[in-house]
Amino acid sequence: MDGLQGRLFCGKGVEALLRTHTCGELRLQHVGQRVTLCGWVDTYRDHKGVLFVDLRDRYGKTQIVFSCDAGEELHQLARSLRPEYVIRVTGIVERRPEGTENPKLATGEIEVRAEECEVLNRAVTPPFLPSAPDLPGEEIRLRYRYLDLRRPMMQQILMLRHRMVKIMRDYFDELGFIEVETPMLGRSTPEGARDYLVPSRIQKGTFYALPQSPQLYKQILMVAGYDRYVQIARCFRDEDLRADRQPEFTQLDLEMSFVDANDVMTVVEGLMARLFKEILGKELALPLPRMTYDEAMERFGHDAPDLRFGMELTDITDIARECDFRVFREAAETGQRVRGLVVPGGATRYSRKHIDEMTEWVKQDFGAKGLVWFRVEEGNVLNSTVAKNFSESHLKAIGEKMKARAGDLLLFVADTFDVTCKALYGLRKRFGAELGLYDPRDMHLSWIVEFPMFAIDQEDGGWTAMHHPFTSPRPQDREFLKSDPGRCRAQAYDLVLNGTEVGGGTIRIHNPELQQEVFEILGIDEARAKDRFGFLLEALQYGAPPHGGIALGVDRLVAIFAGVDSIRDCIAFPKTQRAVDLMTGAPSEVDPKQLKELGIKIEK
Repeated sequence: MDGLQGRLFCGKGVEALLRTHTCGELRLQHVGQRVTLCGWVDTYRDHKGVLFVDLRDRYGKTQIVFSCDAGEELHQLARSLRPEYVIRVTGIVERRPEGTENPKLATGEIEVRAEECEVLNRAVTPPFLPSAPDLPGEEIRLRYRYLDLRRPMMQQILMLRHRMVKIMRDYFDELGFIEVETPMLGRSTPEGARDYLVPSRIQKGTFYALPQSPQLYKQILMVAGYDRYVQIARCFRDEDLRADRQPEFTQLDLEMSFVDANDVMTVVEGLMARLFKEILGKELALPLPRMTYDEAMERFGHDAPDLRFGMELTDITDIARECDFRVFREAAETGQRVRGLVVPGGATRYSRKHIDEMTEWVKQDFGAKGLVWFRVEEGNVLNSTVAKNFSESHLKAIGEKMKARAGDLLLFVADTFDVTCKALYGLRKRFGAELGLYDPRDMHLSWIVEFPMFAIDQEDGGWTAMHHPFTSPRPQDREFLKSDPGRCRAQAYDLVLNGTEVGGGTIRIHNPELQQEVFEILGIDEARAKDRFGFLLEALQYGAPPHGGIALGVDRLVAIFAGVDSIRDCIAFPKTQRAVDLMTGAPSEVDPKQLKELGIKIEK
C-alpha cells in the first residue's frame, strides 16, 4: 500500500514546527541534509556500543544511529530509550553501509546519524507492542485500541478507508450529486432492526431515534427537487452482531430522481470501476453480470453468491420421486426438495469421520435432517452405505445429472427449499475455502435483481417487506399485489462482492395510493401508517418525482479491499459483538441526576 503513504507538509524553514520530515519520507536524495524527525521508538538495538533505534510514525520507519562519538550525554540518553517513547531527533542523513540496506523499508537505503535527541514523552511498558509479530486476543487489542491503532496494518487500513471515501466524494461531485447531511435525532419508525432511542429532556416521556438509515429523509429530498443526493452517512441499528455488523456503521447513501433501476446501477458501476482502478490498479469489465434472485437461490442457495468459483447446486427431486430410498422419495412426494453438490476430489480427501462431522454441522447450524453422501469410484460408480436402496439406473441417473467424476464426493440434503438452500450454501462456502477453489485476491462483482416484494413473517404468518416498505413493485407485477403478493417482484437490486452483499437499493414508491396499498399488505392500516410515516405520505401528495437509490456499506467495502475478515479492523473505535466499547467502557451507568432530569426510572 505504498501509494497510501502520505506526506505531511512540514513547512521547511518554519521554526515553530517540531519536525522537517516524516519517518517514511527520506531517500537517497536527502543524503547530507540535516533533518529533524519525531515519532515513537519502535525497536532498540545495541551493536557493540553503537545504538540503533527504528523511529516510527504513520508514514513509515527511519533508522536512527547513535554512534559512540556522539557525546556521552547523547549516548546516555539514547540508552534510556524504551519502546513507545515519543522522541524528537535531529541529525544528518547518511547512506547505509553497503550490505546493510533494508529492502523491506522505503527508507531502507538511508539512516540518520543523531546529533540531538529530546524525549517528548515516556511510556510505561505496554501490554503489547504494535510492531510485535504475535498479536494478543481481540479483547486486549480493543481495550488498548490506541496501541492497536499504531500498528502499520491498522494505519494502512484507515488510510485506505480515507482514500476510498475521497474517491467516492470526488466521483459523485463530478456527476452533479450534492452531499446533504440528514438528522441524527429523528422519529422512531420501526421497520426492521430495533431503534436506538434517545430520551428528550424537554419533552419528557418522548424519544428521538438514531437513524437506521437516511431512507425517509432522502426520499423527502427527492420530493424537494434536489435530484441527486449523496451522503457518507452514519447509521445505527440495535441488532445481534457478527463479524460484518456493528451497532453503528457507515454507508454511502445516494438517491436520484427521474431514473429507473438501470440508471442507478450504471452510476454505481462507474464508482466501482474507479475504485478498482485507483485502489487495486485493475480494470473492471462493465456492465457487471446480473442474476435474478430466483436463479441465485436455485444455483447457489443464497442471494449473495460467491461467483469466484463454481460448485453449483443440482436438484435431483425428479429422480428422488422414483427411487426406493425412503428419505428421498418421501421428501419429493411431500413437496420438499432433494438437492446436492459435487465436492471435486472429495472422495479421497474426506473420510467417513469428516462426513459425520459435516452431517452434525448441517443439522445444528442449518436445521437439516442430515446428509446423504456418495463416493464416485472408477467407472463413475456411486458407492455409499445407502447405495443398496437405489437401482443401478437411478444411481446412474444421479451421477449423470450431477456430472460426477471418479474421485468426487456427492452430498445431498432432502428437506424444505429453505433448509436445502441454507445447508448446501454453508457447505459450498466451506469447501470453497478449504479446497482453495478460488484465489483470495480475486474480486468478483455482480448484481442480484428481481427480489420478491414480500416474505412470510415467521412470527405471525403475515407478509413482511423483503427490503423495506417503500420499495416499488415491477410494473408488470403490480396486478399481483392484491391477488397473489408472493408472486410480486420488486424493483430491487443488491451489489455482491465475493459473496458479500456490499450494497442494496430499490426504486421507491412515489405514488401515495400505491404506497398505502403496500402498507395494507404489510398489515399497516391507514391510521398506523399516518402515525409512523405521515410526513412522507403527506410529502408524496405534493408532486413526488419517480426516484430510487442505493446504500453501499463503506465498512464492508473497505474490509474486502483491505483483505481482512472483520469490519472491526476497518473502524477506528468499534464495538464488540456485545456492543461494548472496551476502551471507554461504554455503555455505562449514568448519574441518577441525569435520569431524573429525563424523567426516567431504571427497573432492575
